Amino acid sequence: MLRLVQCLALGAILMIGGCGEPDDEAFTPGPSAGWSTAGCEIARQPESITVGGLTMATTPAALDAAIARIDQGGRQDFKDSYAGVEVDQDRVRAVLYRVPSARFDDFIRQAAGNTCIVVRNAPHSAADLSVWHDRVVADLSFWTARGIRIVTIGARHDGTGVEVGTQDGDRARLELPARYGSRAPLVILDEGPVRPFS
Repeated sequence: MLRLVQCLALGAILMIGGCGEPDDEAFTPGPSAGWSTAGCEIARQPESITVGGLTMATTPAALDAAIARIDQGGRQDFKDSYAGVEVDQDRVRAVLYRVPSARFDDFIRQAAGNTCIVVRNAPHSAADLSVWHDRVVADLSFWTARGIRIVTIGARHDGTGVEVGTQDGDRARLELPARYGSRAPLVILDEGPVRPFS
């Protein structure tokens, strides 16, 4: 139960924002093509830190600051476009996922400074996926009563869908689309039973 609560809380944190109602509109993944900021033309060496004899990759301060600016602006001002971001520390770059938007692209270029941001298309924004996330969360007791135990739920940062982890994957793959529509952006994952942290 603790794991479920923690996963739901994390999903809520990642999916703050968003409004509107999900419907049965066609789920059409966008192309993976995108573009890169001018800072990607500069060669950079990965950075690392050593803690207790263990060396770990770290994100350079300038890139970290650029990611923070873009994440904040995406969540606040470009909710219909922003999907999420991941850090590629080996290549000293961030990979940003967004539903194509000329205005957001202009913001990304400005906020990136001279850092490397690779921009890729996403089929859904984080705000859109939060609606689906919240809808499944609201139905947890319904699914439990039907014998489908959902143990994890969270939106993918690349905008491709909401992952729903369950011990009853075969049934979930039939029943969730029946309730939410066959084109709902839900990705059913087979998960083991919840184990409390010891």
